[in-house]
Amino acid sequence: MLVLCGPSGAGKSRLAERLHRRYGWPVMQLDDFYLPAGDPGLPMSPWGVPDWDDAASWDLAAAVEALGTLCRTGVARIPVYDIARSAVTGHHTLRLDGSDTVVAEGIFAAHTIGPLRERGMLLAGWCIRNRPWLTFGRRLARDLAERRKPPLTLWRRGHTLRRTEPAIVQGQLALGAEPMTAQQAEQRCRSLVGPAREGTR
Repeated sequence: MLVLCGPSGAGKSRLAERLHRRYGWPVMQLDDFYLPAGDPGLPMSPWGVPDWDDAASWDLAAAVEALGTLCRTGVARIPVYDIARSAVTGHHTLRLDGSDTVVAEGIFAAHTIGPLRERGMLLAGWCIRNRPWLTFGRRLARDLAERRKPPLTLWRRGHTLRRTEPAIVQGQLALGAEPMTAQQAEQRCRSLVGPAREGTR
């Protein structure tokens, strides 16, 4: 299991998609394990919407269980979470299809590093990070394009995350992640697969 964590907007999903295209590794988007609106354990932000930057808004146990099921059986049923609606809108099936590596990515993915290591399922855990202002711009452009929440809420949230980004990264390093840029991560992946496998994809 290759775990990609990092601040929202750091480029985890784009990196995971590139790795999928290049190596055929299936990708599990761990942000789909958010708690739905109305769940009594769901924390709320000061702006009256679910606080999806609080790890308490996310179901770690369900995410780790799904990863374990995928590795054991080769297939897992994964929820589809709509952030704009703060709700699970369906499910999809994720399969290994013969791959020996799975990419698990999400803003809380660092919390899976310890449990996966204990189960002998961890290949590596990387915290993808950039300069805070670059992350801010990428995140805001994405969230506005996807209409995740009202623009003012996204603007306020974005600046809060920009200011706290160094602390977010440090927290993920404390959970066992190694910091690097997306470019550095891609270079490391080439060393993970080796030249023989690199040439067959």
